[in-house]
Amino acid sequence: MAGNEIFRQRDKSNNNDIGYFHQRIFQYIDKCRVPENGKEGGWDVIYQNEDGIILPDGDIVHTVYVEMKNKHNTMNSASAGKTYIKMQHQLLSDDDCACFLVEAIAQKSQNITWKTTVDGKRVSHKRIRRVSLDQFYAITTGEENAFYNMCMALPNVIENVVKHDGTVQIPHDVVLQELKNIALISGKETEDMAMAIAVYMLGFSSYLGFSSLIENTIDHAANDNNLKRIYAYATHKLP
Repeated sequence: MAGNEIFRQRDKSNNNDIGYFHQRIFQYIDKCRVPENGKEGGWDVIYQNEDGIILPDGDIVHTVYVEMKNKHNTMNSASAGKTYIKMQHQLLSDDDCACFLVEAIAQKSQNITWKTTVDGKRVSHKRIRRVSLDQFYAITTGEENAFYNMCMALPNVIENVVKHDGTVQIPHDVVLQELKNIALISGKETEDMAMAIAVYMLGFSSYLGFSSLIENTIDHAANDNNLKRIYAYATHKLP
């Protein structure tokens, strides 16, 4: 479908900025730091909490080393293997830590053991984890809906940028119309907020805070199918 291809191309050109944007934000979150390039092992974010960080299986560590990616499927097998080995080495040198592959755009909200293949062997470790961005925000801030709340503040910032920069252009194609259709789901009063919600729903439909936006609007199955149902709704409503 033409609409799918447009979304795919926009995703390729823009999502590199998403990971960088969120990586830099963590330098303003308490107990997090963003090392300079090549420093402190080359980690994207390091989170340390002297009160302890509780992992899903009940283990408690005091440091989390983060490799941040836009999406897990953007890594080829060699890159994934190299990243996993780096995390293994970190665990060997520090038995009071965990390593997270944090995905800005994960398929769903999750904090799971990362299972991958290294040198032809299937490997996993309970302290090497794949974590969606919303879950990482929740861990570092102590607020379950921290990522959602941050996203809700962005429309006003974006609006100010658009108003003060005449070079910003709004695309006039099928994507805009599809977003408008998706925006109808949110029931928000202002068009700007509704459109922002539409964009968020496409990328974060199962994330903490966002899933509740569509609970009573689209016939629910599993969270994994949210995006397909939202997109089907949009394309069905196209004139």
